[in-house]
Amino acid sequence: MTEQEKNMAFMQIAMKYVPEAKELLEGKGIELGFDDLQPMLALFTKVMNEAYELGQKDSEEA
Repeated sequence: MTEQEKNMAFMQIAMKYVPEAKELLEGKGIELGFDDLQPMLALFTKVMNEAYELGQKDSEEA
């Protein structure tokens, strides 16, 4: 899987949970617009990449 394919898969996962995240934030009085999503999705991608690398490392050590 290329880096671009992996990032696209991560974005698809993130987009699946956007409505839930938006609902939680709006329930706390925090408005979430599309422009606000971009930095959050970038952060999510960083987290997912790190988790993916950790999983790869663990599987190599097993």
